[in-house]
Amino acid sequence: MSFLLPFAAFLAIAMGVAHSVLGERYILMRLFRRPGLPKLFGGTEFTTRTLRFAWHVTSIAWFGFAALLLQAGGEGAADSRVLATVGLTFIASGVLPLACTRGRHLSWLVMFAIGGIALWCAR
Repeated sequence: MSFLLPFAAFLAIAMGVAHSVLGERYILMRLFRRPGLPKLFGGTEFTTRTLRFAWHVTSIAWFGFAALLLQAGGEGAADSRVLATVGLTFIASGVLPLACTRGRHLSWLVMFAIGGIALWCAR
């Protein structure tokens, strides 16, 4: 079981990197080229910066969860609660792409794997 938490952390990091790199290339850049973006605070620059920040902050959160998974390898009750929280968060997060895309966006598989590993190790 000692390899499970580092593996879950690796999955979270890989998902964060893929989310940022692929999202920037295939979603954000294409979105920003389109005409008609809302003009907030006088122009579209604030809009694009806000969308970019909101997109990438998700990846940063996943990196933080990866750190929690690595740190929670102990046997204490606090570590079990942290792992249970991380696990339930990833399971709940996986339900959204599963339901909203009817399973076509495969991130739910990785989120369920991370959540399942964290919950398994929390017991």
